[in-house]
Amino acid sequence: MPEAAVSGQRPPASGWARGWAKGWGRRTVALAAALLLGACQTLVPRAAEPAPNAPPPVARPQAEPVVEAGIPRDDRRRVALLVPLSGPNAGVGRSIANATTLALLDLNNQDLRITNYDTAGGAAAAAARAVADGTRLILGPLLAEDTRAVAPVARAAGVPVVSFSNDASVAGDNVFLMGFVPAQSVARVVAYAGTRGVRSFAGLVPNGLYGERASTAFLRGVEAAGGQVVALDSFQRGAITAGAVRLAAKGPYGAVLVADGGAAAAAAAPVLKRGPNASARLLGTELWNSEAGIGARAPLAGAWFASVSDGLYRQYAVKYRGRYGTAPYRLSSLGYDAVLLTVRIARDWRANAPFPQGRLRDAGGFSGLDGAFRFGRDNVAERALEVQELRGGQAVVVSPAPQGFGG
Repeated sequence: MPEAAVSGQRPPASGWARGWAKGWGRRTVALAAALLLGACQTLVPRAAEPAPNAPPPVARPQAEPVVEAGIPRDDRRRVALLVPLSGPNAGVGRSIANATTLALLDLNNQDLRITNYDTAGGAAAAAARAVADGTRLILGPLLAEDTRAVAPVARAAGVPVVSFSNDASVAGDNVFLMGFVPAQSVARVVAYAGTRGVRSFAGLVPNGLYGERASTAFLRGVEAAGGQVVALDSFQRGAITAGAVRLAAKGPYGAVLVADGGAAAAAAAPVLKRGPNASARLLGTELWNSEAGIGARAPLAGAWFASVSDGLYRQYAVKYRGRYGTAPYRLSSLGYDAVLLTVRIARDWRANAPFPQGRLRDAGGFSGLDGAFRFGRDNVAERALEVQELRGGQAVVVSPAPQGFGG
């Protein structure tokens, strides 16, 4: 998802998550069960039975877990969350911060101290403060440029960074990338189209880095699917129709990838599916999963796109709304899943010791709201994606995401 689009919001779903560390199938079931439980009640430790004749215990409201600004002063495992808490991206940053709080509540975890640092005033300075405060793991930042600024500060201190960016070029060394990388969704939807008999492909991509990476993934994906690219064109964002006219003239094609958001794809669709291309299948990217009401765009009916699954996210979003009174940003799931990942690894992480960075490369991977993922040799999260079809005003899953990885 291009990072300029981080302010996009997606409607709700609900909350969860315990005992998810043993096997993919059991992990998913436990996760879903805990979500459903969490939607009805707050997870708290069971109180001890009162002694005979003792006065009944006094009920106390559950306190927020330790997720705060300031200098940690205890022996909990210290984690820094670096997100924008002011400025134009404050909404998504605050939603991610709320998601980390919700994850700690759902897991009833007392071993982590997550301290929030605002990157709006300078990501490098925020990282320096976090390191000075004794943090051993950084979650975030959100944007690629902030991740580049944070990386050398964290590297010098021996602190790994789990970034929420989707720019694969920032990954490597001590930086791991959790963001939804567009190349993976393009490859997945093209592969699916190949299994449905599509052999001739066309692609319409925006100018800029996102478009370059989408077109590279598209070309490779078509080759791997045994198909042929018959046309490829680019466009300036905001002027997609002109690009669609040029591309349609180069047809015919069996499927056409539009590597942009749903609104742009809907504007281009009537042109791309005209004349000899009338039966062509539209293909979208992970950007469509961040758009509320994507299924209501009539020109996109029948289109396919690949993304992470929304099944557990919907449950989480219902619980999020119940606690915070508003819908979460779709990207907030990255914060929730980053906490799940940290808690799982924390079993092998002693207090006040360096974070065991090598555990981030566990071959079996991890699971969370967004399904299965694992970090590859390039430190980029490889994700198990599903394919959805826009049909009858909604997105319908036509190819489910795998539950895990074969090796």
